[in-house]
Amino acid sequence: MKNFSVLSLGLVALMASAVTLNAEEAATKALKSGPQKGDSIGAFYVTKLCGAEEDGVKEGKNLCYRCRNGRKPQVMVFTRSTDPKVAELVQKLDAAVTKNEDAALRAFVNVMGEDKDDVTETAKKFAAKTGAKNIPFVIPNEFENGPDNYGINAKAEVTVVLASNMGVKANHAFASVKDMNVDAVIADLSKIIE
Repeated sequence: MKNFSVLSLGLVALMASAVTLNAEEAATKALKSGPQKGDSIGAFYVTKLCGAEEDGVKEGKNLCYRCRNGRKPQVMVFTRSTDPKVAELVQKLDAAVTKNEDAALRAFVNVMGEDKDDVTETAKKFAAKTGAKNIPFVIPNEFENGPDNYGINAKAEVTVVLASNMGVKANHAFASVKDMNVDAVIADLSKIIE
């Protein structure tokens, strides 16, 4: 009986270490999408579809919002989803832009998909649903997977890049919007707002 107990304890310890290793392995194999912390952010062109009516950019204009924002702190959301969690993120970013006006915080939402007309219609409906006032909704020229030079993972439903001074300070990528931690993304605003 004593040998059985020692064997059982050994098995439990072995299983516990395997679970720990699997968790660590999963963390190191997290979905990578978009430029990572420490990378510089390149230019890419988009067409403004709607939103941010007072930002001086007319709907339908093709431009580089990243360039327009320059070195200012900015949040670039790349999404294939209009799930309520993404709407929550946009609403919290919209509030943060207002709250951090002195820091010149900017944000824009890149809506992506397979068909440009569908994406355009979806983005406009989504913008109205969020009620965001300060955030432009755009479609990247490379509308299926975002700008080529950004490496947006085709398996990521949502990628959020937080940058300032032309460099990435934080990146959040989610294969499924169900896994998106909106509060963790918003908490990382402190990394770009001085």
